Amino acid sequence: MKDIELKEVDQTKQLMTRENGCVKVTVPENTAVKYTGLSKDELVKVAGTPGWIRIRWALMALFFLGWVGMLAGAIVIIVQAPRCKPIPEMHWWNEGPLYQISDVNAFTESGLKGLEGKLDYLSQMNVAGVVLGPIHTLNADQLDTLNLISVQSEVGTENELESLLGLAHKKGISIVLNLTPNYNETSAWFNNFNAVAQKIRDACTYWLDKGLDGIFLSDLNEIPTDAWPSIKEIFNRSEATKDVALMGSVNSMSVNDISVLLNRSGVDLLLTGQPDLYKSGEKQAQMIKELNSSVQQTSLGWRSRQELGSLASEFPIRLYQILLFTLPGTPVFSAGEELGLKAEEQLQALWDLENPVEEKNAKAKALQEERLAVRNFFKTLSDLRGKERSLLHGEYVSLSNSKSALAFLRVWDQSKRFITALNWGDKPVTMKLTYRDLPAEAQVLLSTDTSNLALESMVSLEKVQLEPKQAVLLTYPYAG
Repeated sequence: MKDIELKEVDQTKQLMTRENGCVKVTVPENTAVKYTGLSKDELVKVAGTPGWIRIRWALMALFFLGWVGMLAGAIVIIVQAPRCKPIPEMHWWNEGPLYQISDVNAFTESGLKGLEGKLDYLSQMNVAGVVLGPIHTLNADQLDTLNLISVQSEVGTENELESLLGLAHKKGISIVLNLTPNYNETSAWFNNFNAVAQKIRDACTYWLDKGLDGIFLSDLNEIPTDAWPSIKEIFNRSEATKDVALMGSVNSMSVNDISVLLNRSGVDLLLTGQPDLYKSGEKQAQMIKELNSSVQQTSLGWRSRQELGSLASEFPIRLYQILLFTLPGTPVFSAGEELGLKAEEQLQALWDLENPVEEKNAKAKALQEERLAVRNFFKTLSDLRGKERSLLHGEYVSLSNSKSALAFLRVWDQSKRFITALNWGDKPVTMKLTYRDLPAEAQVLLSTDTSNLALESMVSLEKVQLEPKQAVLLTYPYAG
């Protein structure tokens, strides 16, 4: 029996019972002896026993077996996993749309200085570069007045151009200068390239030394073959010129002639005057297929041959935007096309969108809402193309074509896939899309006809129906 030491405690806390005249004291349970465990010396003695040694060796063996098993599993997964294709070399002119501002004073009231204030707008549209001008001095068709290293006083000064260039670079926007000598006239080269050849070479060197990101020349098919080496030499790739672009445009050239021109000229980006929505879908599909098989995507620029406004008058501008943003190559837009401005409208309408319209003027309000929707559509496509590898440099696969319709697939490795389907005819069309690995259905990502092709709805690829002058962008995931 344990001896219990009684201490004085509060009478209210002491538990007592009276039994046969004796006082019985209840002892709290926590007075039991506390277990203190083994001392250090005792642990050392026990740890050295044969039983504990065997247990430690067994646990160590299990640990290493598990580690080796996980390593082997990781190696198997890595070996069996499909290889990712290497990303092709991309330059800044391949990474986003180009934006042409031919008339700087029409785009902004204060010329080059005012253009600085519009750079944030261009940045919001994810524009990779601006093709500016021409802004050099010239009296039309008068060769003796041509000065390619001067800036029209009505547009601004050379200092203002340099200031614009510095601010644009801070915002990630490149500036390309259009040096087409006899712009807006019948012959861009005065029907005599040799007469302006040296001026072109001197101007290219001058402006590139000022930090310009590229030079643009129109009607390259008019430049004699023997004149190209001296121009090409200025743009020969070096550490100083690796991100400098020579760009140009041609009209009415066959695919074979375009390929030859690219090979001999060394042009980094060529605008072919395509697509031409007045041609049939069959011809469009054939032309795109031939260009993609003979020319690198990174050298192709897409810009319609039609002037600003003519497309907006006859085709929904969103159809045109879907086509240019999803073709393999660089989409090029003229100022105002992101809104669908018509030919007779002034570019000031770009900035009028920011001004509120009176509620009672229902027509003006509806027009403003429509233009804002078109601009948001443009921005969505621009965002999409900038981040989706299938649209940036994916393979082009023709799926369907007819006189008025066209459908194609863009595929890159294990990335999400995209299907573009367009109908620029006057009658509805139904397309059956077939290709290896195509799923039964694809999801609507963007549509010009949301009443029939609602966003995020699923569409059967066996029966893609498009109303007249409508387009849809579908997507589906890589399935392995």
